[in-house]
Amino acid sequence: MTTDALSSRELLEKLVSFDTTSSRSNLPLIEFVRAYLGRHGVASRLFMSPEKDKANLFATIGPREDGGIALSGHTDCVPVADQDWASDPFTLTERDGRLYGRGSADMKGFIACCLAKVPEIVAAPLSRPVHLAFSYDEELGCEGVESLVKALGESEPMPSAVIVGEPTTMDVVDAHKSISDFVTTITGRAAHSANIHLGANAIIAASELIGELVRMRDAAIAAGDPSGRFDPPYTTVHVGTIRGGTAMNIVPTQCRFSWEIRGLPGADPEAMRAGFERFAESEVLPGLREIAPEAEIVTERMVHVVGLRPEPGSPAERLAMRASGRNDTRTVSFATEGGVFQAQGAPTIVCGPGDIAQAHKPDEFIEISQLHACERFLDRVIETARGR
Repeated sequence: MTTDALSSRELLEKLVSFDTTSSRSNLPLIEFVRAYLGRHGVASRLFMSPEKDKANLFATIGPREDGGIALSGHTDCVPVADQDWASDPFTLTERDGRLYGRGSADMKGFIACCLAKVPEIVAAPLSRPVHLAFSYDEELGCEGVESLVKALGESEPMPSAVIVGEPTTMDVVDAHKSISDFVTTITGRAAHSANIHLGANAIIAASELIGELVRMRDAAIAAGDPSGRFDPPYTTVHVGTIRGGTAMNIVPTQCRFSWEIRGLPGADPEAMRAGFERFAESEVLPGLREIAPEAEIVTERMVHVVGLRPEPGSPAERLAMRASGRNDTRTVSFATEGGVFQAQGAPTIVCGPGDIAQAHKPDEFIEISQLHACERFLDRVIETARGR
């Protein structure tokens, strides 16, 4: 074991230097973290991706038992392609009290703060464990963390409180929406546009289906948010992309469009999808098959991120409120890995440094003051783990 320590800024500089865009491997970063923990006498376990090119890391400090505190962060970041940065996105750069770099806010700042506190956590006489849970592919729909979370309560201890350190400016977030992304593909029959009666037009069918999504959207807006806590205050339905057809004088054989539901806690995206598919089957497909019996309408779910529901008075909420000094909670409309932990049975809250408004943009940054605020927050978390 060694007593050397790195500051959160020094660690953030190192973490940002790893290009962990979701399309790339995160293993160099994970190996750096694993080696750093090892120098402080902390063993860690890796949960590899099926392709073995990415990994989740899970480490326990203190007694190996249920009931501890997990600090969770994702190691991947979004691309910088086609973005105009004032400085190298993978070189941490300070300007006017801000640290610029891809992932600085979302969410390597939190991971850096956690790692900076490792020497203190190791030295503390803990009465309950502190876990570090660092994942991959959160930006692709929280795909990576599943294998780690499934181990909780089985091969790894089940925490009684999980803190997901997404950027909330250190506010305590107790709820967020779910995300369900779908792709619908319509297959009709080609014909010369002079003989449209011989073709089954996939684009026109798509327009009817999108009209149904607009009706679903309007119904969700009318239903609103009974809790009055979300912005926008309703479940959202959105069409993101559409492609179809090959030439102006050809009745299009195929059209494909992507659509999304961001559901309030308690919303049932699968029920909404089922209603959409019933409409497709009863109202749109028969017209296509009058001309083209082989016509099809297929909807596939591409992404599903579980929402986070409020758990008033949970161990995670009490801990985060005490550690942050906040006396209330709020919600966000972006999704996190929090709902995945909660679905496994671990009480979860979202609270971390930085502002989500800076994420995914050129010149992403985190305020240095936010790192300091997170460090103070973690000091109080350590006190709780010591039983004080």
